[in-house]
Amino acid sequence: MLTTTERFVPSGPLTLWTERAGDPARPAVLLIAGAAAQGISWPDPLVARLVGSGVQVIRFDHRDTGRSSTVDFDLHPYAMADLATDCLAVLDGLGLDSAHLTGASMGGMLAQWLAVHAPARVRSLTLISTSPMGHDPRPSLARVSAGQSSDPDDLPPAAPAFLAHLTRRLPPGVESDVALFRVFNGPVRPFDEPAARAMLELARSRATDPAAAAQHHRAAPVFAPDRLAPLSSITAPTTVVHGDQDPVFPLGHGQALAATIPGARLHVVPGMGHTYYSPGLPEEIADLIRR
Repeated sequence: MLTTTERFVPSGPLTLWTERAGDPARPAVLLIAGAAAQGISWPDPLVARLVGSGVQVIRFDHRDTGRSSTVDFDLHPYAMADLATDCLAVLDGLGLDSAHLTGASMGGMLAQWLAVHAPARVRSLTLISTSPMGHDPRPSLARVSAGQSSDPDDLPPAAPAFLAHLTRRLPPGVESDVALFRVFNGPVRPFDEPAARAMLELARSRATDPAAAAQHHRAAPVFAPDRLAPLSSITAPTTVVHGDQDPVFPLGHGQALAATIPGARLHVVPGMGHTYYSPGLPEEIADLIRR
């Protein structure tokens, strides 16, 4: 049984839920979830595997998710930089000068931002299922949705199965969430629906306002100046982990990211999609993080 300690930490006027697993004297791994995702979206077996390898692991809820503060976005809009600053507030609140950062999807972009703008706080980077932080996938998605070809200078657009799912507009709820995760999983590896469903039901039950998480997609212009900083300035040791079946950010995104960060290593996971709810996959990802 994994022993954890929960704490709320301040980030300006907000409070953020955090969970620490493992010995606080061990090196820290901060897990940064993707857009609209709670900290508990990182599977428990992944956390347990990391703790068993000799590190402490920190999960947290972004603002507007889970048990963290919600924001009136119309009155107090926020940017990706603010979400990244929340990550620093988590480290500060837990008394950590620095940590090994692991970010998935949007969380990977936040980790890149921190490595560029707060390098002293970043001991290493593991960037999973993500894209270079200055890239805006929305033009490609819009063109493909309209039946137009993608600009050859763009990174690969999202897979047709994911785009088709977006047009279904299922009513909010656990069934809609499970359907999305099934698409995220991709067609090759088996989908661990019971594990995903249990997590998604828990996420719904513990959210202060389940609808607030959608505000992440409103967060700031993608091409804000702080997101256009060159990734070539990153000095933290970096591993890029990407599935060859990712329907949101196809493999070309991970390849471009690894090519841009000096010394970055790319590890392609056969059959992996955009999430980690497949039997054995959480442990496999944990081993790649620890390595």
